[in-house]
Amino acid sequence: MNGASREALAAARERLDALTDSTSVDAGALADELAAVTALLDREVGLRRVLTDPAQSADRKAELAGRLLGGQVSGPAVDLVSGMVRSRWSQTRDLVDAIEVLASVADLTGAQRAGVLDDVEDELFRFARIISSSSELRAALTSRSAGTDAKVALLRRLLGGRAKAQTERLVVRLVTAPRGRSLEAGLESLSKLAAERRNRLVAVVTSAVPLSDTQKRRLGAVLAKVYGHQMHLNLDVDPEVVGGIRVQVGDEVINGSIADRLEDASRRLAS
Repeated sequence: MNGASREALAAARERLDALTDSTSVDAGALADELAAVTALLDREVGLRRVLTDPAQSADRKAELAGRLLGGQVSGPAVDLVSGMVRSRWSQTRDLVDAIEVLASVADLTGAQRAGVLDDVEDELFRFARIISSSSELRAALTSRSAGTDAKVALLRRLLGGRAKAQTERLVVRLVTAPRGRSLEAGLESLSKLAAERRNRLVAVVTSAVPLSDTQKRRLGAVLAKVYGHQMHLNLDVDPEVVGGIRVQVGDEVINGSIADRLEDASRRLAS
């Protein structure tokens, strides 16, 4: 998102944070309601055009949103969406994208409140790795000919009892409503949102053998120092990375042996 839409989304996320700070708000239920609003506006092109029309007054758009959603979703969800339609959006679709982001953030906030956000981050990463290694599973979850119920049933079998409830809801929504994204891109976006909950960056670390706890701690500390942010490590093992390690942070890739990278990092820390 650019310009006005980016500012509008930032303001909406602040309002969401204020709402979910209250223990009386069920973050998971709010996430489902926002996902339902996303689906509605995705279908109703004319409605989302009206709700983002800069020629319409902010009060009129908020009143329309409240009238349409009142009784269908909770008061907090109505308040969030009404506030969002008061804002200016660079493109009509940005409003729908933003509401979808809030749905995911609400679920991640619930995970953070429950103390399982780290688990959800790891589960999203592991699921992405499973998808990338199984073309058959990917095809089953992305096939246009496969029904939604069949996809949900497959995900329940894969994740039910093995993943946190928040992870399962996030993945089910992504698979059943991809909204033009690839499954891989959607999972990457969810991982980034999860990291943002703690103001952290994500480092994908691939090594020939599993790293020890000491190595993980040292690598996390070094990367945090280099990038100026807390770092969440998504760890993967690939025997083809012979005697070495590969670290990817965003678009930047660092290759080299563990010893060399730690030695270089030590010099940076000392300087």
